[in-house]
Amino acid sequence: MFTGIVTDIGSVTSVETRGDTRVVIATAYDTASIDLGASIACSGVCLTVVEKGPDWFAVDVSAETISRTADQWTTGQRLNLERAMKLGDELGGHIVTGHVDGVGHVVSVTEEGGSHRVFVSVPSDLAPFMATKGSVTVDGVSLTVNSVEDGADGTVFGLNIIPHTAAVTTLGGITEGQRVNIEIDVLARYLQRMEHYRGR
Repeated sequence: MFTGIVTDIGSVTSVETRGDTRVVIATAYDTASIDLGASIACSGVCLTVVEKGPDWFAVDVSAETISRTADQWTTGQRLNLERAMKLGDELGGHIVTGHVDGVGHVVSVTEEGGSHRVFVSVPSDLAPFMATKGSVTVDGVSLTVNSVEDGADGTVFGLNIIPHTAAVTTLGGITEGQRVNIEIDVLARYLQRMEHYRGR
């Protein structure tokens, strides 16, 4: 379980396909405090630490995960990192599972004051879960949805990336056309399931 509050920006230093894909990630975390088998969210994807060194850790990424996430499994790619919550930690963002629901596409990025206004299109199956002032996770970052527009070409939601968020996450370098990992609010997921059974 995570909160969507990024605590480090790591970078992919090597990628090796050996059945699953072994990805080595450089980090500023104190890896002595990371157990093998621990969970770390890597740009929104919950992965298991299988190996580690003084300033890096390795994860195995399945073909299924690669097929369902954005283009982040390449050498040099920067990743938003968050270690799993411990009981008693502050829930500063919202409840995040690290299970990506789909891939969004950045439609536009414009400067607005000191912040950046970002619009992201999402697949039609995610559209019902987007709500103005609701929560969404983009590349592992907990954000508030500012606007939602449903149109003939699909659904687009708007975000505001404040300077602090831009400075401490990879969203400071977000660009038009970029693919991003989207996780919907877990509460919205359960509400939809309840509605499905209520209508039966």
